[in-house]
Amino acid sequence: MPCKNTLRISKENGIYHVYNRGVEKRDIFLDTQDYKTLLYYLKEYLLHPNDPLKAKNHYKGRTLVRRNFAERIELLAYCLMPNHFHLLLRQLGENDMTEFMKCLGTSYSMYFNDKYKRVGSLFQGRYKAVLVENDDYLLHLSRYIHLNPYCKGQTLAEYDWSSYQEYLGLRGTKWVNPKFILGIFNDNMDSGMIGKQRYKEFVEELEYDSKEMIGSLALE
Repeated sequence: MPCKNTLRISKENGIYHVYNRGVEKRDIFLDTQDYKTLLYYLKEYLLHPNDPLKAKNHYKGRTLVRRNFAERIELLAYCLMPNHFHLLLRQLGENDMTEFMKCLGTSYSMYFNDKYKRVGSLFQGRYKAVLVENDDYLLHLSRYIHLNPYCKGQTLAEYDWSSYQEYLGLRGTKWVNPKFILGIFNDNMDSGMIGKQRYKEFVEELEYDSKEMIGSLALE
């Protein structure tokens, strides 16, 4: 029987909640370097090839050329937790996300297995992906993603491994696009600060449990 929320509908300009966790629910991030490495791969795949921040990758004297998804994938939000991750992606082409997730998963698995001298699958099967089809779901999904560290007693604005700092304007990252969701909170031509403050209130002060609303979009 197929796993729940494996990708069935793939559409151009579709927005997806993409998530997975470690095999047998084991941790996939064991130290700070592991978190930084997955973020590094996200940067390398999503930054434009000519961006000055893009690293020069070398292996045994050869220059490595990774596939680039700068004009094919938008990362709207993310959160990395010890044994799982959440990505909120917008794909431009029908198959862009499938190709992107294959590259990202393979790169990180190879890094992790090499570092910790292990073999076999790192993740619990294929990643899960759910198409997001309305703004209410989109907003509550982004809130659910950014609230993940709260369950572990973390201060949301101080948690380094999610995009919440980008949403609050505390950190600028070229390969993360918070404007797509923050724009929903802005009043016409008002300052972007209004959207950031309203989003912060929405995430931290709303009493409603977003997990109840998004239902099948939550991590199983």
